Amino acid sequence: MTGRARTNLKDLLPEELASFVAELGEPAYRARQLFHWLHGRGATGFDEMTDLPAALRARLAETASTGAATVARRLLDPRDGTVKYLLAMADGAAVETVAMRYRYGTTVCVSSQVGCRQGCIFCASTIGGKERDLSAGEMVEQVLAARRGAPEPARVNRVVVMGMGEPLENYDELVRFLRLLREPFGLAIGLRHVTVSTAGLVPRIDDLAREGLPVTLAVSLHAPTDPLRTKLMPINRRFGVQEVVEAALRYQQATGRRVTFEYALIADTNDDLGLARELGRLLAGTGAHVNLIPLNHVPGSPLIPSPPERIRAFRRELLALGVSATVRRQLGTSIEAACGQLRRRFLDGRPRVRRPEAALTAVRP
Repeated sequence: MTGRARTNLKDLLPEELASFVAELGEPAYRARQLFHWLHGRGATGFDEMTDLPAALRARLAETASTGAATVARRLLDPRDGTVKYLLAMADGAAVETVAMRYRYGTTVCVSSQVGCRQGCIFCASTIGGKERDLSAGEMVEQVLAARRGAPEPARVNRVVVMGMGEPLENYDELVRFLRLLREPFGLAIGLRHVTVSTAGLVPRIDDLAREGLPVTLAVSLHAPTDPLRTKLMPINRRFGVQEVVEAALRYQQATGRRVTFEYALIADTNDDLGLARELGRLLAGTGAHVNLIPLNHVPGSPLIPSPPERIRAFRRELLALGVSATVRRQLGTSIEAACGQLRRRFLDGRPRVRRPEAALTAVRP
């Protein structure tokens, strides 16, 4: 098909899909059927929607898209069941998605942008900068692709927006994605089971607090002082440590959701026990939680993870000051499950392939 781009129906909220269907002269209940096929069943093509009239399916194929992605790479860690996907979107853009298995079910880590421009020195996603934002439907498709590609049938219990990109920089599409996630005819994931990570875009943290969406906020802090955080995260020049922490605590107060501060421990960089005590004093009495993360080493980077004994000592300092702290369990370490690593290797090793949207259908490994 030539001419204008076809509408990705996965981007549309139920009421918008109803308007789209009405313009085709179809009754309102067709929109509910279509939404369920797209978001609930995860259909990759209109031909799968067998309870829709053949004539309607043909018209949809001419004017719209299911937004299905192609699985460019799929890596399974046999030790813990983590699966990492490199997905090709309709324009060929490559994004990463990770499905992690826990005792309580499956958590999917979703990317919000193609690449990232935040410039954090410890993250592979920022190498090469940001190409573009992802749409809400493209974020939904990551969850569905992870569900389709699961080694065994599994319901997605939780979603974390912690993949490539800065979610709050893609604010409108993020909020639309969250609203789509909770729809009962779709994935029906309660927003109390969703975590959104941010490098600390203070105005957008305040905006999100006013949305009435009970998601958990995770703030990438990684240092308790401005000089050190600025070296690690250039965004600190815009929003300093105290400003970011205060915004996070406003979010916690407004939503009743405990905030998590993420802290990637880097050997001989931010793992000094004096820094642990500074972090503890900064957060003592706030009720916030600290998630200590052993650094995922990026090939070619001089930064390496702190040794386990230093991580344990860092946590003890926080606990001694009354700050809740845990060490994140490492999953998918054998398959480059850290953010941006698989995409970087893929793009370094082969040219981008752009394909027409009509050619994209999801692959079931």
